Amino acid sequence: MKYSLLLIVFALLSFAFVKPPKKKIVFFGDSITQMGVNAGGYIDQLKKQLNAQGRVDQVELIGAGIGGNKVYDLYLRVQEDVLDIKPDMVVIYIGINDIWHKTSGTGTERDKYEKFYRALITLFQKNNIRVVLCTPTVIGEKLNGANPQDADLNAYGDVVRSLAAEKNCDLVDLRKIFMQYLEQHNIANKEAGILTTDRVHLNEVGNKLVSDALLPKI
Repeated sequence: MKYSLLLIVFALLSFAFVKPPKKKIVFFGDSITQMGVNAGGYIDQLKKQLNAQGRVDQVELIGAGIGGNKVYDLYLRVQEDVLDIKPDMVVIYIGINDIWHKTSGTGTERDKYEKFYRALITLFQKNNIRVVLCTPTVIGEKLNGANPQDADLNAYGDVVRSLAAEKNCDLVDLRKIFMQYLEQHNIANKEAGILTTDRVHLNEVGNKLVSDALLPKI
């Protein structure tokens, strides 16, 4: 009897010390996400924020960004880079190249952007993956719609906002967050240097804005 009780106690104690599996989160995007895993990048900053909260051992952050990618590139590699990993959550941050590359004739028209984006969301939700959508941020930091792609960024951002509402996804409106920050801090109306290094890719401040916005979703 005593032996049986000892076995039960030992089993219960062993179970108590078993760590639950880490929550897997994939960040799916372009070069901004690819660079996000580097020191000071938004994924790197998220890890540090989670560490400060004592949660870093509970979450695995996986960067799946490739430079130059557009939304249909994500669709082409979704199986290997997301589904095969079996994440609990995916963060989609795509659209800059879809808009930017329209100047060279290789961008993505708004209707196709919406079509591929919706297909990605549907695929993730069928696999019981929580989906977080991010609006595309900036191509140039000037104020009052003075950047050539501002109209497209607003329009494509509206696509993401609409999809988030339609598909019941979490939304992180980075476009809105960035524009509000620039209105307060870009006093000299500079083209770059406030949140980006080159009008597009994020500096440490820009990455911090992204990580701060994403942290409550994790």
